[in-house]
Amino acid sequence: MSENTEIKPFRVEVPQAELDDLADRLARVRWANELPADQVTDGVQRGPVTPGWEYGVPLEYVRRLVSYWREGYDWRKWEAKLNEYPQFTTEIDGQNIHFLHVRSPEPDATPLILTHGWPNSVFEYLDLIDQLTDPRSHGGDPADAFHVVIPSLPGFGFSGPTREKGWNRYRTAQAWAELMRRLGYERYGTHGNDAGSFVAPEVGRVDAEHVIGVHVTQLFSFPSGDPAEFEGMTEKELEYMQFLQTFNDDMSGYAKLQESAPQNLAHALADSPTGQLAWSAQLLAATSDDHVLTNATLYWLTNTAASAARFYYEDKHTEHPAEPTTAPTGLASFAYDFRPLRRFAERDHANIVSWQEFDRGSHWATQDAPDLLLGDIRAFFRELT
Repeated sequence: MSENTEIKPFRVEVPQAELDDLADRLARVRWANELPADQVTDGVQRGPVTPGWEYGVPLEYVRRLVSYWREGYDWRKWEAKLNEYPQFTTEIDGQNIHFLHVRSPEPDATPLILTHGWPNSVFEYLDLIDQLTDPRSHGGDPADAFHVVIPSLPGFGFSGPTREKGWNRYRTAQAWAELMRRLGYERYGTHGNDAGSFVAPEVGRVDAEHVIGVHVTQLFSFPSGDPAEFEGMTEKELEYMQFLQTFNDDMSGYAKLQESAPQNLAHALADSPTGQLAWSAQLLAATSDDHVLTNATLYWLTNTAASAARFYYEDKHTEHPAEPTTAPTGLASFAYDFRPLRRFAERDHANIVSWQEFDRGSHWATQDAPDLLLGDIRAFFRELT
């Protein structure tokens, strides 16, 4: 059977009954127990874990956000904000794909596909759309304009659950290449953060004929185990390695579970919006309350916690190419994110043409350093077009 390649308009219109059910569940939450605060922490920062969060997301934080979720947060506001932009769905490789497609008023704008991370969504890039597509109206250079495509990862949000195995970074990259082909873009750039930083370089690999450049906020390049890789490391590089080890020991529980047994947790998240909130909050808590709750609400309403987690499993249990990527690659690394070591990054990506390290911003730079991110995206692609 041939695939249906139709591109259909899409609007977010969550039935009120689903929001009423969410409110009812939040009103009947059974709270987890936890240790007394004075037994959890002495308040001293010793690594990437926030004091008081050593055992995970604290009860006080979850109580506060659930109270706001029930009494102050307005999903309809964010639904309406998303609906201000053209959205569509199409089927690619048997999977429904939801995406925003916002064309610039500048006819010569550069097409750019942006890929979000976990536990984020297309909401990650919502506040950048206007400046990316219409810099002229925001005091910028019209030559820096982009036609913007922002898809929901397969299994995430309005793309809906995946229905079969294999939706890892490589299959997703193939889908993105097909999406850009269907939209009629012969030359385009790609950007990604978090999981998107896994996907974006692979788009450059699988569609090298059409991708002009790859811009990411992380390059996930780690030691291979060869002792020779550590020879001649500077003190700064050794400090980074220690940070990386601490992060892996203290902050990567979500990744380890999702890449090994994602379905175990999925049952709880499908049944408890409070659980969904807490699971999302470990990584998103540094953003605004509304951003945390909008993403938790999205995962809840679409029941995609399980399929989003499977992305980690599928990516862990696949064969990874040994050859480096070759597309022109740019890195924007932010202060409160884990920085890659260039010696490892250049092993995996053979054509790094831009490497910027900023003194502010975090893993979610769209939320706390959008000016730096926007400027670096513009500067990177300006040199390639």
